[in-house]
Amino acid sequence: MKILTLSTADIGGGAEKIAWTLFRRYREQRHRSWLAVGLKRSRDPDVLRLGGGVRRPWPRAWRALREALDHLAGGVRGIPRVERLLSLLEDPRRAADLLLGHDDFHAPEAWRLLELPPEPPDIVHGHNLHGAWLPSGGYFDLRALPSLSQRIPIVLTLHDAWLLSGHCAHSFGCDRWKIGCGQCPDLAIYPAIHRDATARNWRHKRAIFSASRLYLATPSRWLMAKVERSILAEAVRDARVIPHGVDLGTFGPGDAGAARRHLAIPPDAAVLLFSGPGGHKSPWRNLRTVEIAVEAAAERLPGRRLILVCLGRSAARQRLGQAEAWHVGYQADPATVARYCQAADLYVHAARADTFPTSVLEALGCGTPVIATGLGGIPEQVKDMAAGGADDATGVLVPAADPRAMAEAIVRLLGDEHLRRRLGDNARRDAVQRFDLDRLVGDYLDWYAQILAGARAAPRT
Repeated sequence: MKILTLSTADIGGGAEKIAWTLFRRYREQRHRSWLAVGLKRSRDPDVLRLGGGVRRPWPRAWRALREALDHLAGGVRGIPRVERLLSLLEDPRRAADLLLGHDDFHAPEAWRLLELPPEPPDIVHGHNLHGAWLPSGGYFDLRALPSLSQRIPIVLTLHDAWLLSGHCAHSFGCDRWKIGCGQCPDLAIYPAIHRDATARNWRHKRAIFSASRLYLATPSRWLMAKVERSILAEAVRDARVIPHGVDLGTFGPGDAGAARRHLAIPPDAAVLLFSGPGGHKSPWRNLRTVEIAVEAAAERLPGRRLILVCLGRSAARQRLGQAEAWHVGYQADPATVARYCQAADLYVHAARADTFPTSVLEALGCGTPVIATGLGGIPEQVKDMAAGGADDATGVLVPAADPRAMAEAIVRLLGDEHLRRRLGDNARRDAVQRFDLDRLVGDYLDWYAQILAGARAAPRT
C-alpha cells in the first residue's frame, strides 16, 4: 500500500509519537510510507513538509526570517513569541481571524496534500489536525476535507476532542459541544482563542463534516462515545476503537538496580515516576496533585528516602517536605524513558483531562504498577485493584484532584513489596495482550485493506 500519514510534527510526544511510529513501521513492512507534517525536525527524506510552498514575496520574506530563528527556539527565551508574531505578518488575514477567535484554517497547502508524495497515495491517515502550538499556528485547512475525502479514503485518529468543539481540545465538565458551543466558560483552554467565536466555529466544523466522508478511529471507548454524540458523527462511514500501543521490546521489564546505576538514582530510595511536558503549566497533567500526594506519603514513611522523578521539564531539584523532586527534562530516546520506568517502584499519573496517555502504556510494558486519575480513557488502560482485587489488577485508580487518595495508594503499594510485584507482573502481561505496537500496526493495516477493498467494490457515481 501507499500510505500518507499526516501529523503536526515528526518528532514529539503523544500524537506525534504515534504518527511517527506508524509511518516508520509501515515503511519497515515494505509499504510506501510518507509523513506530511507542519514542523519537520528530522532529516528523513520520506517526511514531507506541509506548508513549504509559499510563492508570494510578502509571506515568503516573513517566513524566511521566522525559519532563520528556528534553531534558536530551544535555547533563547522569547524566540517562540517572536516566531508567532512573524507568522502573523506572513498572512494578515490569518491574524485578523485569530483576533476574532476563529479557528486557524489558514494553510492553503492542505488543498495540495495529495501532490506532496512522489507517488499518489492510496490512503491518508491524519493525526491531530490542529497545530496551535506550532510557531506558525495551524498547519492544515479543515475546509479541504470534503474535497480530499471525495478523492481518496481519509482515516482520522482522534487524540483529543478538538474536532468536536468550538475551540477546545478537552471540554472538562462543559457539555456545550453537544448543542452548539457559544458562551464558552473558558477561552484559555488549549487551543486558546481571544474572543468567543465558539458557536461560529462549531457551525463551521459541522458544515465541513456534513460534506465529508471519513473513517474514524479513537484509542478509547470513552472518546468514541463522545464522537457518537457530536457533529462529527454525520461524516463517519466506519469507526473503530483501536488502542494505542508501544514497542514492548524497548518497554519491557529490566534490572532495576542496573537502571538506577545508569541513571545515578540511589539504589535504596523509593522512586516514583511522573511524565508530563510543561510541568505545572500543562493544561492536562496535574503535577501539583502528584507533589502534594508525594509530600503526604513521605510523612507516613519516616526514615525512607522518597524521590519523585519528573520527565518533561528541566528544573532544579526541590524538596517536597521529606521527599525530593528531580526534574530531568524531556527524554527523546525511548530506551532512556524505559530505563526510568524500570528504575521506578511506581508510575504516578494525575490528570485534569486525558485521552489515552502513552506514558501509562510505557510504564505498564515495563512492569511498573500505575497509580492514576480515573478519568477519560485511563480506566481502559489501568485495571484498578479496587474493582476486582489484585488477581488481574495493574494499578490503582483515584479520583481527579485528590492528593489524599493518591497518597494512600502510594503508601499502600510502597509498604507491600509482594503486592507491588504482583501488580507489576500483571501490568506486563496485560500490556503484551492489549498494548503491543505490532498489534496496533496490524490493526491499522488490516483496516486500510478493508477500506480500499470496499472503495474498489463501490459503484462509481
